Amino acid sequence: MSATLIKDVKETFIKEFNTEPLLIFSPGRINIIGEHTDYNDGFVFPAAVNKGIAAAVQKSDSGSCTAIALDLDSTIKFELDKLKPSKEGSWENYVFGVVAEIQNRNKIIGDFNIIFKGNIPGGAGMSSSAALENSVVFGLNELFDLGLTKHEMILISQKAEHNYVGVNCGIMDQYASMFGIKDNALHLDCRTVESKPYKIDFKDHQLMLINTNVKHSLSDSAYNDRRSACESISELLGIKALRDATEADLETVIDKVTPSNYQKALYIIQENARTIKAAKAIENNDLELLGSLIYQSHAGLSDQYKVSCDELDFLVTQAKKNKHILGARMMGGGFGGCTINLIANTEAKSFAETASKAYKNKFGNECSVYFIELSEGTHIVK
Repeated sequence: MSATLIKDVKETFIKEFNTEPLLIFSPGRINIIGEHTDYNDGFVFPAAVNKGIAAAVQKSDSGSCTAIALDLDSTIKFELDKLKPSKEGSWENYVFGVVAEIQNRNKIIGDFNIIFKGNIPGGAGMSSSAALENSVVFGLNELFDLGLTKHEMILISQKAEHNYVGVNCGIMDQYASMFGIKDNALHLDCRTVESKPYKIDFKDHQLMLINTNVKHSLSDSAYNDRRSACESISELLGIKALRDATEADLETVIDKVTPSNYQKALYIIQENARTIKAAKAIENNDLELLGSLIYQSHAGLSDQYKVSCDELDFLVTQAKKNKHILGARMMGGGFGGCTINLIANTEAKSFAETASKAYKNKFGNECSVYFIELSEGTHIVK
């Protein structure tokens, strides 16, 4: 957790509002395996990481609320009884959305001031949005004794995203950010919203992210299109979600769906099975098997689900050439963002350099490399 972030928001808050704030740290997340399975009621395998959002919050007696995004050098003043969404893409919608959803539950909050700052790279698919939502709801719950459980808080964060930000997200991001456990990944059942923590011993390996620093404009429309394809095949099969289907079930409707939609559904069924195998691999301390499943996940995302892109495929191909990398795949919605790599400690620095160079030669722009640790979920900083 970044001590400098905490220090920055605390000092700025005291200077701005002349009072000691409550300090919250809310982490971003990675997902080891289980991509696009969340909205199919399936399993995912996320973990909170040591990058995130620090927030300083305290009650206000000024008759209104102030929110300051330090990174963006942007300040907004608002009144609790006059909340409505700002224009699409505005950061304040994350704050407004959380406040509105708390009020929708008939919880009473008073005026407050909040300042936040993060170190989650934008566009990396590490869920800075969930981290921000969680920091707001967690802080307000504490400040105004709302008595919300962590489960209630993540549902508030998710609804804020649906109703104010306009993204129809699953629950994984908010869950991983709120419930993260140090050195553990959470095998999360997206239907029951319950998880089992798995302590991962990375031995002489570590996780490294490489950000393509691209975001192809396809992503939102493609996400909705994939989602509706999955839902229509579930309907054909007479089940609630693809999580309930086997490959044999899918065979029975092969002549009723397009070949490309058949492959998409097949990917979801196989990826869901891979997350269960990954849990076993971690239990058995079998990093080789875990790595192999991660590579298989990428192949499915690229060839079957068709949400990868040239830049992501290139970075995974680079990883495959290196025997010190046990697994690599694209992480997140797709069409850009990061690859996640399970790499030997001794090899990390040199691979980061060679991959970056090869990427620059091929695409003419820079990729960024991040090293991460699995960390604690949203919490108060003493």
